[in-house]
Amino acid sequence: MSLLGLASGCALKGDVRKVELQVQALQADLAKSDAARAADHDTVVAAIKSLQQALDRQQAYLVQLRGDLRTELISVEQQLVSVQELTGQSQQRLSELRSRLDARSQQPDPNAAAGGPPVGPSGNPAGPGPDQMYDLSLQQYRRGSLSTARLGFREFLRVFPTHEHAPDALFYVGESFEQSAPDSAAAVYDQLVRTFPNSSRAPSALYKLGLLAEQRGDKSTARTFYNRVVAGYPRAPEADLARQNLQRLRP
Repeated sequence: MSLLGLASGCALKGDVRKVELQVQALQADLAKSDAARAADHDTVVAAIKSLQQALDRQQAYLVQLRGDLRTELISVEQQLVSVQELTGQSQQRLSELRSRLDARSQQPDPNAAAGGPPVGPSGNPAGPGPDQMYDLSLQQYRRGSLSTARLGFREFLRVFPTHEHAPDALFYVGESFEQSAPDSAAAVYDQLVRTFPNSSRAPSALYKLGLLAEQRGDKSTARTFYNRVVAGYPRAPEADLARQNLQRLRP
């Protein structure tokens, strides 16, 4: 009996030891799981924090972008108002000049009995009218108001077709078309060369006709215009440029 009891006691102790080991292993597993969960939690928290920071930066950028766009929009609107005001003033000024010229042409001429009106060097009636109209149009051209300038130059050419500034007015009309309507620019330059072949603007117009032909890919026509510059205006500055282009376009 004593041997049996001793054996039973040993077996019981062995079972208890096994249970203790199992409990320890389970506790270790739980500790590992807790550590892993803690690590995952830290990772998730860090990711959320990073995303929140990125979102904050994006929101700050959008706020700044809205402010920049609003500032640019206000600036564009102010520029548009300025252009509209300038165009309106220019149109009003041209209308006033046209009315003055029409009124002057309808008035009786007090100098008719004395042999006709006084004339300037170009043969046009003396007075500030043509110079004012030309200068106003030139001012608009230099400011970049090409449509307004073109209107003024055309009115100037209609009223004073033989004025000394007529070739210049035609030239600027051609230049005002170069970017938006190159074919119209070419037609105006051709008109200038035909109407005022002895003008200092004629070689420039011919040279520009060559450049426009090159832009169209018509090298043969471009060479023709360059040759006309060299042959007709050999001492003009454009002649040297034309010679260089002829060398470049040599077939």
